[in-house]
Amino acid sequence: MATHAAITAANLQDSTHDYYIHPNENPSLVLVTPILDGSNYHGWARAMEMSLQMKNKFGFVDGSITKLSDTDPMLSAWKRCNNLVLSWINHSVSHEIATSIIWIDTASAAWKDLKDRFSQGDSVRISHLHHELYSLKQADLSITAYYTKMKIL
Repeated sequence: MATHAAITAANLQDSTHDYYIHPNENPSLVLVTPILDGSNYHGWARAMEMSLQMKNKFGFVDGSITKLSDTDPMLSAWKRCNNLVLSWINHSVSHEIATSIIWIDTASAAWKDLKDRFSQGDSVRISHLHHELYSLKQADLSITAYYTKMKIL
């Protein structure tokens, strides 16, 4: 029977395991552009979600991959992945936003903090978007360009 340490090492080499880190993944990656500046939260969050799901790391931000107990032999692997995701988040937000979340310990707490701050409705922005949508005219735009502009709004 294999020891827990041997199973752990094998798991970390399995690309489908939550704690697997591909050799090309590093903490300085910027996963999405444009970075979060406060006004583009919804698009940024969707792009980050897709990137993190592709890397099998979205569970660290949605809370489904929770911190392990201090006695769990996989705790160091969890910490390494959590810190990697935190680094990706920090490199994908503006400097001002990054300084406000740098001391948050878990990726899920940082994600929740950003969501709580930036996903709220901005009534001025909503009013502006309504105005743009209601005043949108096809004019000399092609049907495709007009429809695309309307979908963006």
